[in-house]
Amino acid sequence: MSAAVPTDDPLVRERSHLSASRAALRAMREEVEALDIKDVTANWVNSIVLERQIEDRIKALADLAHTPLFFGRLDYLPPAQQGQRFYIGRRHVHDAHGDPMVIDWRAPVSQPYYQASKKDPRDVGLRRRFGYTGGELTAYEDEHLSDPSELERTSRLLQAEIERPRVGPMRDIVATIQPEQDEIVRSGLSGTLCVQGGPGTGKTAVGLHRVAYLLYAHRERLARTGTLVIGPNRSFLQYIEQVLPALGELEVRQATVDDLVAHVEVRGTDEAATAVVKGDARMAEVLRRAVRSHVTLPAEPLMVVRGSRRWRVPAYELEEIVRELTERDIRYGAAREALPQRIAHAVLVRMEQAGEAPDDRVQNAVARNAAVKAVVKECWPPVDPAKLVLRLLSDPGFLAEHAAGVLDDEEQKLLLWAKPARSVKTAKWSAADAVLIDEATDLVERTHSLGHVVLDEAQDLSPMQYRAVGRRCTTGSATVLGDLAQGTTPWATRSWQSALAHLGKPEARVEELTAGFRVPSEVIAYASRLLPHMAPGLAPVESVRENPGAFEIREAAGPSEPAVVTACADALGHEGSIGLIAADARIAPLAEALEAAGMPYLSPGEETTAESRLTLVPASLAKGLEYDYVVLDEPSAVVDGEPDERTGLRRLYVALTRAVSGLTIVHTAPLPAQLDPVAARV
Repeated sequence: MSAAVPTDDPLVRERSHLSASRAALRAMREEVEALDIKDVTANWVNSIVLERQIEDRIKALADLAHTPLFFGRLDYLPPAQQGQRFYIGRRHVHDAHGDPMVIDWRAPVSQPYYQASKKDPRDVGLRRRFGYTGGELTAYEDEHLSDPSELERTSRLLQAEIERPRVGPMRDIVATIQPEQDEIVRSGLSGTLCVQGGPGTGKTAVGLHRVAYLLYAHRERLARTGTLVIGPNRSFLQYIEQVLPALGELEVRQATVDDLVAHVEVRGTDEAATAVVKGDARMAEVLRRAVRSHVTLPAEPLMVVRGSRRWRVPAYELEEIVRELTERDIRYGAAREALPQRIAHAVLVRMEQAGEAPDDRVQNAVARNAAVKAVVKECWPPVDPAKLVLRLLSDPGFLAEHAAGVLDDEEQKLLLWAKPARSVKTAKWSAADAVLIDEATDLVERTHSLGHVVLDEAQDLSPMQYRAVGRRCTTGSATVLGDLAQGTTPWATRSWQSALAHLGKPEARVEELTAGFRVPSEVIAYASRLLPHMAPGLAPVESVRENPGAFEIREAAGPSEPAVVTACADALGHEGSIGLIAADARIAPLAEALEAAGMPYLSPGEETTAESRLTLVPASLAKGLEYDYVVLDEPSAVVDGEPDERTGLRRLYVALTRAVSGLTIVHTAPLPAQLDPVAARV
């Protein structure tokens, strides 16, 4: 006969609370599912909207089996919070009486879970952390913050959760948010925030949790204005797409910059020098001049015939109207819409002087008069943004006219197509061209602005791309995330002040995360040897992990492919995800080697599973991704694959810092000289 489990066992009591909380969440969900809205809505449109809201609420109340419902507990000291006990979790859960069983991590009462310490206990007597295995509560760990005799120590459960092997997409970090991260997450909505963070500092997770927090604190406002997360590529977005839904936030749109400016189909590429010029902020002035060049001053008077009367507006007065609209510098399209009304008003003044009493209907009728329309068409013709950019890139005279004093002759030559396209549809537009078209589109019609935009891996954007993102949050705020050391484009920004000015947020606050929680200390120390050569003055990340991780350099005697396959097999002997990162030109031979060895692999963006844990990653797509174990093929090939050494070293820095538990470097060619410890001190 088995021994009875003691009822005073804390772990038994906590498991009981977990079971009761899950039952309460299930009851909350069933209550929403049982709602009958047949006689509630006034029409079918309202009914559809309400049904969708109910569906979203049901999804938000889902109990994910392998995601802990709560991860911590706070016991407040009297009289603070009446000495109550609160369980901290991913969402709010209440019982049948409305009493809270789990408090949302974003609630003010939860903040001491992240911020309280021995020096500043914030009225907390006990902080308890919980450990889980496969969704089951298996351990707990207590900190008596008000007990001076208890030494402050690193939480074993916290460390284990940070370093836990991962398979599948990125997870939330609500259980492990650090104090400096929490301050950024809970920053207010009104101001724009820029976070500089090296590898493993958690800047991406901080940005996503900031979105979740802002939606909690300002839900009504952001529900009206919208939120957007912008990532560097589709693989990255697929990697992070489950974080916000796991926190109950389902309405946040995700996109790349290319998605935002997809006015034309991108089928071409630019040489690096050309792309740099197209991405330069000076192109905004060239485009502004080109758009405004379509405005011409009227040379003839206007005659409007209404019934038996004729109304004449002299050319000088029409010219004054056009000049006034031009000087106001409003959008081209808005001014074009205002012009016929201004002309009609001038006609109505004459009608009133003649003793008539015209009203708004008469003014609108005059604005639609054929003679007025003819003047508008001649003075302020419509502008097609794509056709405008096509002409700039095809017509040397047109470009020279509007780039005079802005771009020099060599820069203008770089912009011009060797073989001009016949039309917008046949043109082989590049990604940089699409950004130019987006700028021209905004000059004609205002771009819709959102309430909050998160821009990740921002260091790689050109000034014109920053402007494109900034147009999406002119009336809202932004969270800008990046690492200047990981800039891997020829136009990568060199300072956040410059980038934020192009974004239209020069007043933004810049915060720096320097504590590395994910990248092993040996790995980050090795990668930091590159910093003096590619980002002088930038502080290296300091790993705070007690586990230094595994690090090995293997020199292959012959072709490196067999050694790479062996290294991947060794890595698969460990738990977690494996990333094989290589220069883009090396992907094909490595893929053949893996296939020949009968070793299946995934492409970036494909979800890893317990059965498929190896991903073959081109170095150009590695940014923002992480794997428990990384095998890096031929570092020199990664550097040589870029147009210049600085960009190549930055690409290598990214590749070196994708590992969470271990990194194995395999090479046949000599390693880059900058990785030599002596060179690193130069």
